[in-house]
Amino acid sequence: MIIATHSGKFHADDVWAATVLDMLFPHSELIRTRDPEKIRAADFAVDVGGIWDPKTGRFDHHQKGFAGARETGVVYASAGLVWKTYGAQCVALVAKSRMKVQLPDEQAQQIAYAIDGDLVQYLDMSDTGAAKNAPGGYGLSAVVSGFNPTWLDEQEAGSPAAADAVRLEQFRRAMSYMADIIVNAVKYRVGSQLAVEQVRNSTLLENGTVLFIANSALPWASVVRNEMPKVLFVISHNLAEQRFMLHTVPAAPDTFESRKDLPAAWAGLQGQELSAVTGVPDAGFCHNNLFIAAAGSYESALHMARLALAEPT
Repeated sequence: MIIATHSGKFHADDVWAATVLDMLFPHSELIRTRDPEKIRAADFAVDVGGIWDPKTGRFDHHQKGFAGARETGVVYASAGLVWKTYGAQCVALVAKSRMKVQLPDEQAQQIAYAIDGDLVQYLDMSDTGAAKNAPGGYGLSAVVSGFNPTWLDEQEAGSPAAADAVRLEQFRRAMSYMADIIVNAVKYRVGSQLAVEQVRNSTLLENGTVLFIANSALPWASVVRNEMPKVLFVISHNLAEQRFMLHTVPAAPDTFESRKDLPAAWAGLQGQELSAVTGVPDAGFCHNNLFIAAAGSYESALHMARLALAEPT
């Protein structure tokens, strides 16, 4: 397979698009050119060529009359065009190759939609001028643009051909970086979905007000917040550090407000100071903002949870 994209300065949208295709069609040849004959001969043309036709592997958005846009109104650039066609396939590939998980087609598509909403659309918005970066003042678009050679690099190269070789090398470095972004985005979302059933099946304690989760790494907050209104505290086992954590439950997304705080007297205490207040000999610490504490054993963490439950609101 030959993947063609434009020469010269590159942007996050063409890097993302080329990376997705390269992941799906490994060992493809990448060419960066504006030569119409080479573009026509390529299996895929990304961000160049003046045609949007997924059936023939054409993913450009610069042509006159282009009107491709999401239902939200966000206009497509090459990242979104390729992801629209191949996103679910890329998600399924990453899940299978990196996580040994076979995703149903519908689940892969839903994850692809989520990644588009969280990430890909912002690459397109940056490229089309609808947003400066993706997202934030120094987001992914800016980071990827930073892989472009500077004028000093081009001057040092010494010739147009050598400068083109440097640009191609930097483009490939940007692709490698972008591949990590894609893999991490898929792994995070697949992992979150796989965690849901484990969280739902975890042990409820203290008349349903405390939940015990056997692995602290499980993303539990949204499940507990949305499906377990009685749970005030979560105990989890930190396998890496071999200690037990006591968490408060966020009252809403993107907030530090909890359904119930840990006792105010614990704030910022560690070791013996926390042990003296709680009566727990292996107490580890309590965060100054009262949303997490630690102890050396399950029994100690449960005792601390009971003390927290008894604390007047």
